Amino acid sequence: DEGGTGRRGERSEEGPAERGPGAAYHMFVLMEDLLDKLKLLSYEEEALRRHNMRPLSRHYFALPTNPGEQFFMFCTLAAWLISKAGRPFEQPQEYDDPNAVISNVLSELRSF
Repeated sequence: DEGGTGRRGERSEEGPAERGPGAAYHMFVLMEDLLDKLKLLSYEEEALRRHNMRPLSRHYFALPTNPGEQFFMFCTLAAWLISKAGRPFEQPQEYDDPNAVISNVLSELRSF
């Protein structure tokens, strides 16, 4: 039975549409919360101006627009947050190996 309960039950775990009507917008809410927290930490003055970057829009990481730019922004913010937490962390460069950068960030976070 293709339209049976068994098939429907399988799909309920797969897609966000099955979790409720607001699930599709959850990422936007998370991004707005992130941006509010970054503003409380003065990320514009401390992180962005130092690297001559533009402030994030309230949907910057919620929509995939330019993955390379978004990844570099993520790495820049991660390095800044790690440094702000009192750990020395070298700012990644735009053309660094992405796997090495993420490995370094994760390694530093694990050491917390």
